[in-house]
Amino acid sequence: METNNNAQRFLEMIKRSQRGKFKIYIGMIAGVGKTYRMLQEAHEMLDDEVDVLIGYVETHGRSGTEALLEGLPILPRKKIFYKGKELEEMDVEAILRRHPQVVFVDELAHTNVEGCRNRKRWEDVMELLDAGINVVSAINIQHFESLKDDIMGISGIEVKERVPDRVLQEADEVVNIDLTAEELISRLKAGKIYRPEKIGVAMDNFFKTENILQLRELALKEVAFRIERKVETEVLPTVSIHSEKILACVSSNAVTPRRVIRRAFRLASRYNTSFVALYVQTPAEASDKIKLSAQRHLLNHFKLVTELGGQVVQVSHRSVPDAITTVCREQNIKTVCMGLPALQMPQTLFNIGRYRRFIRDLAQMKIDLIIIAS
Repeated sequence: METNNNAQRFLEMIKRSQRGKFKIYIGMIAGVGKTYRMLQEAHEMLDDEVDVLIGYVETHGRSGTEALLEGLPILPRKKIFYKGKELEEMDVEAILRRHPQVVFVDELAHTNVEGCRNRKRWEDVMELLDAGINVVSAINIQHFESLKDDIMGISGIEVKERVPDRVLQEADEVVNIDLTAEELISRLKAGKIYRPEKIGVAMDNFFKTENILQLRELALKEVAFRIERKVETEVLPTVSIHSEKILACVSSNAVTPRRVIRRAFRLASRYNTSFVALYVQTPAEASDKIKLSAQRHLLNHFKLVTELGGQVVQVSHRSVPDAITTVCREQNIKTVCMGLPALQMPQTLFNIGRYRRFIRDLAQMKIDLIIIAS
C-alpha cells in the first residue's frame, strides 16, 4: 500500500512539473493599463526569441493598446453563430494545436458564448495550463467571487462575471498594475479608457474618486496577501498543519448565506486553513416539505462552497444550534460565521433562551462567533 502511495505522489509531482506557469496582471479597475503592460511583456519575450502567441486581447478601441499589437503573432478568433448573430471567442483548440511557449489571454472573467469548449475563459486558461502551455492573463479585482459583497458595498454595483478565488491561488506570479485616483480620472476624461459617450456614466459609477480609492486599497491588500502566502509556502515552509477550521452556517435563504460563505472563505484564507459549510435540515424543510425555491437556493449555495474550495456538510436535526455545536466538536471548528438569527413571535422568548445557551456552549469550547450583516 505504501508503495502505491509513493507512486501516486511521484505521478502527481511529474504532472505539476509539466503544467504551464501562470501569471496574472491585476488592476483595481478598467483602464489602469493591464492589457498594455501585458502586450509590452509579449514584445519583450518576442525580442528574446520566445515563442509567444496572442490568444485573445481586448483593446476596447484604445489607440495605445492597439498600436502594441503590431508585430505580435495574433491567433485568429473563432467565429460562433448564436441567436442569429456572429460572435467571436478565443480559439482554444487552435492554441492547443499550436502549443506556443507562452500565450497571452485577456479578460479572464469573460463568459464564453454557448457552444464554446468551456463555459468560462478562466476554464480555458486552466485547460491550457494543464496542457503545459504558459499563460499570461489579466483581470480586475472586482471579478473575484469572495469579494462580491465588498465590491457591492463600495460601488453599489453587482458584478455579474466572477471568477473563483482558486484561480488566483493557481497563479505562479501576481502583478498589481497601480495608478492614483487622479491619474486614472485624468485618463478617463482624456478619452483614453472609454469613448466620449461613456465617460459620464463611468464617472457616476465605478470611477468616483471614493470608489477608486477603496478599490485600489482592496487590490493592493489582495496582492500583498498572495505574496505573503507564497513566501510562507515556498520560501519559508512550515511543517505545522492548520487543522482548526472555519464554519459557515447555511440556510435556504436566498442571499445572506452567500455573504456568510464568502466571509468564511476569506477568513480561512487569512488563517491558512479550510472552511466547512453546514446546512441543518429541520423537520420543516424535510425532503417532502421543502419548497422548490428553497431547494434551488441551497443548490446554488453548495455550488458556491465547492467553487471556493470548501466542504459541504448536511445534517438532519430538530435543533439548529445543537447541530452546529455537534459539528463544531466533530470538525475542530475555531470560528463560526452565521447570519443574524430570526427571532419570531410567538416563540421569541424560547428562541432567545436557546440562542443564549448556544452562545454559552461556543464560549465553553473557545469558539469565536461572527454574525454577518444582512
